[in-house]
Amino acid sequence: MKTIIVKTTVVVWVLSLAAAACQGPAKGDSEEKDQSATAGEEAEKKKTDKPQVTPEKPKEIVEKSTGPKPGDIPAPPDVAAAPADAEKTASGLASKVITPGTGKAHPAETDKVKVHYTGWTTDGKMFDSSTKHNRPAEFPLNRVIKGWTEGVQLMVVGEKRRFWIPEELAYKGRRGPQGTLVFDVELLEIIKAPEPPEVPKDVAKAPKNAKKTESGLAYRVLQKGTGEVHPTATDRVRVHYSGWTTDGKMFDSSITRGRPATFRLNQVIKGWTEGVQLMVEGEKTRFWIPEELAYKGRGGPQGTLVFDVELITIVSSTR
Repeated sequence: MKTIIVKTTVVVWVLSLAAAACQGPAKGDSEEKDQSATAGEEAEKKKTDKPQVTPEKPKEIVEKSTGPKPGDIPAPPDVAAAPADAEKTASGLASKVITPGTGKAHPAETDKVKVHYTGWTTDGKMFDSSTKHNRPAEFPLNRVIKGWTEGVQLMVVGEKRRFWIPEELAYKGRRGPQGTLVFDVELLEIIKAPEPPEVPKDVAKAPKNAKKTESGLAYRVLQKGTGEVHPTATDRVRVHYSGWTTDGKMFDSSITRGRPATFRLNQVIKGWTEGVQLMVEGEKTRFWIPEELAYKGRGGPQGTLVFDVELITIVSSTR
């Protein structure tokens, strides 16, 4: 009698949170699906989806398919729980310096960092590692799980530190390995973020000289543009932008990321779709977007939002 064994696949979890903010204020999941899947990847998917048939020892095969893979980094002896000499913050994050660093400066929340890391669950199973593949990871600290955002700010360049991250600061309620996670992190480099733009003085509400559309969108031109053509809703545009809530808290900025955002205008929030069509290339405009044209009832900052937008170029036009 033949037994069918379905080979399980270990999923490598990326530390970064959803990268939608890097593509502009998202309307839904993203503006365009990634089209980079190769024929080789498709073939691999078909191969792993096909059940394997083996006549004997099915249990051993299952154990091998779900066990450690060649090259996996063994878990540290204290993986099950933080030791007594570990530092602990008010949030519940525990950490211990393994190797002191050579640097003096600590990264800020908005800085990018380059790191090597390995992650385990508390039962000693490795689920991700840049060290294993010898490919350092680089990301802004405010774009990863909370335990990383807080923890890496404690480090200096050259330092290696072990973190015990409670699930509330990791992936609780979301896709990813669950429970307390243990990471060994080596901070290789700090890439300082550009200084954030100043909070607009009229951030609390639109001034009297602001124009207003029938939808309730208010706007004021800060710098006249050099172009003559307005984008349409189906055009792709490249912009620099910063966004604040009306209490002056900045929640997103392409400027602090150091790169402009490119997206199709009908794939962002309604206030952007309408507002950017009023602009020409080279123009800078401030928008006060009511919540009905922003994220009301969905994930994202709530209430009226204020954006400073510079239309750099109309990348592609459907006209």
